[in-house]
Amino acid sequence: MISIKRAYDPADDEDGFRILVDRLWPRGVSKDRLKIDLWLKEVAPSSQLRKWFAHDPQKWKEFQARYLEELKEKKEYLDQIEDIIRKEETVTLVYAAKDEDHNNAQVLKELLSPRV
Repeated sequence: MISIKRAYDPADDEDGFRILVDRLWPRGVSKDRLKIDLWLKEVAPSSQLRKWFAHDPQKWKEFQARYLEELKEKKEYLDQIEDIIRKEETVTLVYAAKDEDHNNAQVLKELLSPRV
């Protein structure tokens, strides 16, 4: 199972294997508190795309398309996540964005769910 969770929400055992999928470490969160098993910043949107999007819901559809295009060049990292998903009962993609509906972890979950 793939789930997503904000970096600012408390980690718990039900999260399973936790993967941080942001390019930048979440501001103000210690490594102990975040409890990340893997930081895979390579699957995060490019800095240029992240800044363009600026978490504007009106840009969401275009962001998804552009991000999916970027992810086509990240096959080895997507394969790595898929391997982890096959081995672990639960994998949680951790992100820092305030918007729980419009973020890169949502796009990754939608991309990976049918593949595993």
